[in-house]
This record gives sequence, C-alpha cells and structure tokens, in this order.
Amino acid sequence: MNKRHIIGILFVLLISCIVICKELSTINIATLIKDANFINVFYCVLIFVTLAFSFLCESFILVILNYEQNSLIPPFWSFVRVSLVQSLFNAITPMSTGGQPAQIVALKQMGISVGKATSVLLMKFIIYQISVFGIYIFAFVTCFQSILAKFDGIAVFIFIGFILHISSIIFLLFILFAHNFTVKLTKKIGNFLFYLIKSKKLSNWQNNVLNQINNFYVEGEKLRSNKMKLFCCFCLTLLQLLCFYSVPFFILLALNLNCSWLAVTKINVMNTLFMSIVPIPGAEGGAEFGFQKLFSTFIDSKSLLVLALFLWRFATYFLEIILGLIFWTIKPKKHY
Repeated sequence: MNKRHIIGILFVLLISCIVICKELSTINIATLIKDANFINVFYCVLIFVTLAFSFLCESFILVILNYEQNSLIPPFWSFVRVSLVQSLFNAITPMSTGGQPAQIVALKQMGISVGKATSVLLMKFIIYQISVFGIYIFAFVTCFQSILAKFDGIAVFIFIGFILHISSIIFLLFILFAHNFTVKLTKKIGNFLFYLIKSKKLSNWQNNVLNQINNFYVEGEKLRSNKMKLFCCFCLTLLQLLCFYSVPFFILLALNLNCSWLAVTKINVMNTLFMSIVPIPGAEGGAEFGFQKLFSTFIDSKSLLVLALFLWRFATYFLEIILGLIFWTIKPKKHY
C-alpha cells in the first residue's frame, strides 16, 4: 500500500463523513434511534453471514483455479485474504481499478508466481463476467421499465452502465468463441485509426490490445479443457453474486419491512450498474443517492431509509475496508 492508497482511504472517509452529516441533517435523530431499537437482530446477523458466504465462495474459486495435482496447497485463509484485499483496493480506487493488481500482489506473497497469479485471475475474471452477464440481462429486462417510469433521471445513468458492461462482456465472448474474427477486426480498427492519426502510442495501444485478446483466449481455452473446474467455479460465482446482491433484502427484513427477495435483488443490481459509472472511490455520493432513490419504492419512512442506507453502506463497503486493512497487515507464509 503506497501513499496514493492512503490518500484514497482518507478521501473516502472525508466524503463519507460529509454524506453522513448531510443525511442526518434531513431527519429527526430521536426517530432514527427509536427505529434502530426495533432492528431484528436475527436478520441483522444474516446480513453478515450472507456477506461472509460471498467471500468464502470467491475464496473457494481461487482455491479451485489455483489447484494443481502433486503441488502444495496453501492454507484456505490465505485465499480468503486475497478476496478481502481485493475488496479493500476496489473500495479505495476509482472505478474499482485497484482490486486486480492487489490480488496479484497478495498471491505473490503466498509464493505464487506473477505469471500463474495473472493466469488464475484472468480465468476468474472470465467466469465472473459470463456469470454476471445473465444477471444483468435479466434484471435490466424485467426492472428497467419501472425505474424509467419513476426515476427517469437515474435511469439514464443505469442504461449507460448497462451498455458499458454488456458491451465489454460481449467483446469478451467474441474473444473466447470467435477469436480469429476478433483479432482481424481489432487490427482493421487499429489500422484505420492509425491511418487517420499517425501516432506511436496508437500502435502500442493496438499491440497491447492484441496481447490482451490472446491472453484471454489462452486462459479461456484452459477453462474449456477442464469442464469440471469450470462448472464448479461457475456455480460458486453465481452463489457469490446472489449472496452479495441479497444483502439489501436482509437489511429490509432487519428493519421489519415485508418485501420480495426478487424485487429487492433486481433493484440492487440496477443500483450496482448506476454505481459503476461514478468515477469516485467506492462510488461515494453516487452510491448513497442511487440507494435512496431506488429503495424508496420499498421504504416510506425517511428515517428508516437512512438507517437502511447506513446498514447497507457499512456492511458492503466500510466493513470490507476494515477487514481488508486487517488482513493486508497479516502476511502469509510462502508455500511454493
């Protein structure tokens, strides 16, 4: 962790304090405390159990992808550490760009080579993107129309987030299943741009993209050659995503509100798409705005809505930062 990351943490804390103070100024504190006294402890515990299960699923995915016959297997907690370190650096870097490099460092600290760590994370990324593809499509098709009718302003940003995510996933699918076509298309686009703009940087960009395409294709072929490993990781990724997206449902139950799991989960997916285009670490400000707008369809009371926001933000963001910092300071033993 360098100076830039520490600044990121301080920036996140500053913005969070501003957001919290702003939200508290809009409600009666006595009413908030009264509502907090009626929180259902059982469902509150389930919030954190669900999150823990989500991290465990991701850790098992890393174990499976890293497994090789006749090789030493690091202790399971080391892979849990990798997942939490990823969450930490996703939370403190814009657009969650710090998670992947941090995972490579964490795997290297376990004694895994950078090459193998990169290979494992590429396979994990491919599985994740294919898994989330179906969830995004289903949630968008069944939920976007109602959001557009009620919140047309935020719906525009959700649509942009959806298009960006789906476009990148479709491009990844083209790499995996139409590799030669994708390479030819990339070369033609690069050559056309180079014809318009003579630039060495553009040429380097084209070469870098082609290398990335080949890397994704190679890792995709590795996955396809081991169908059992692919199936297990795919199932675990779906469980991981469903657990993470289910957190707001348990928050509403903890606040003694009756709601549909499917409806709440779809709204949470929409909020995730909105958050994905906010270029601030942790989507600070945007995350809170999106949550309050979208989840106001389930919560009539302003104080309950703010309480739900605090629970959600703590469970899915600040707790990850705290645990990530703790596990980052605990260095694992090398096992290779």
